[in-house]
Amino acid sequence: MDHSVNLLLLLLMFSSFFMHSISTKQSLILPLQAKKISSVSIPKPPNRVAFHHNVSLTVSLSVGSPPQQVTMVLDTGSELSWLHCKKTPTTPSTFNPLVSSSYSAIPCSSSTCRTKTRDFSVPVSCDPKKLCHATLSYADASSVEGNLAAETFRIDNLNLPGMVFGCMDAGSSSNPDEDSKTTGLIGMNRGALSFVSQMDYPKFSYCISGRDSNGVLLFGEANLPWLRPRKYTPLVRMSVPLPYFDRVAYTVQLEGIKVAGTVLPLPKSVFVPDHTGAGQTTVDSGTQFTFLLGPAYTALKNEFLKQTKGVLRSLNDPNFVFQGAMDLCYLVESTRTTLPPLPAVTLMFPGVEMSVTGEKLLYKLAGVTRGKDQVYCFTMGNSDLLGIEAYIIGHHHQQNFWMEFDLANSRVGLAEVSCELASQKLGLGL
Repeated sequence: MDHSVNLLLLLLMFSSFFMHSISTKQSLILPLQAKKISSVSIPKPPNRVAFHHNVSLTVSLSVGSPPQQVTMVLDTGSELSWLHCKKTPTTPSTFNPLVSSSYSAIPCSSSTCRTKTRDFSVPVSCDPKKLCHATLSYADASSVEGNLAAETFRIDNLNLPGMVFGCMDAGSSSNPDEDSKTTGLIGMNRGALSFVSQMDYPKFSYCISGRDSNGVLLFGEANLPWLRPRKYTPLVRMSVPLPYFDRVAYTVQLEGIKVAGTVLPLPKSVFVPDHTGAGQTTVDSGTQFTFLLGPAYTALKNEFLKQTKGVLRSLNDPNFVFQGAMDLCYLVESTRTTLPPLPAVTLMFPGVEMSVTGEKLLYKLAGVTRGKDQVYCFTMGNSDLLGIEAYIIGHHHQQNFWMEFDLANSRVGLAEVSCELASQKLGLGL
């Protein structure tokens, strides 16, 4: 069934930056603004959802010489950054390499093509011109393909020459409707060719605020006196390659889930990757919502239903599944302006807990009603329905947490904070 989805683009506007001294590099602090754009209708095949781009964190920067403005989805779940390239006069949502004097295609024989692409899910190949050719596939079943190249990226007046990226065929995308809204994707995982790895920053942080307010993206150390101390959980590493384990993702160990004070009665083995690597838990800014494997999702759904009985009215329509993976939905009177109190859902990790509360637990479906009632759906879905063998923590549930990705110490840190207030304290309020 097609649904009209109210798309939000959280625009990271690189308009200015502030510098804070650290030992070898200086921190780069950038403003994040949340904006709404008009609703559009996105066709969705049965049991498949284009969640990768439904709500996206996007960065605006310039690329090439002379500079061309581009908009790129910020994705901690991807390695290679890429742009839609159209080798004709530049049009919206494309980058034209032919007019850039700093553009350089990467040949198959280069060490970049031969060794630094080892963690790509699809091996690179050699095109007829002996250029390094890459095909990238994503969890939402979309894909793009094109050639690897090097180019100068600019963040305000900071030049980043020789950044390796994918110059993707503008006609190769399997998800053209969504991709037309951006020029490409900026990969931020731990792979050798990710944007943050090439920048050689030891860590980066972001703070995603709610709708219509400001937030922050920061490269480098966050020595901010007003920021609460982060609590850290270590990244999970696998010593040997496994077929279903992404070694360069930000993988953490989910240990349990509780609803209000009730810990779900699940063995810890449910959350541990199996012998194939399936079942890892990743922190992914490129995914909107959170997805849990079947046993954990079913236990959470049943407990949440139990604790909201008498507080919320269940939709009770077995044929209605929001975005192919969310089958727990509720009816709320259209006249109601706020949701009733809801039990918090807490994700438990070694050393830290992430508590999801209030309106972050239910998502209002734009344009979907039942009589005089609006339809809201639970914002945690079933990975099994998407055909994904992993737990994914999406950016919707990272709102108003300071999220720190510490590559140097192989850990992820977080602290609860008002991201709008953080933006104001840094002088980034727009």
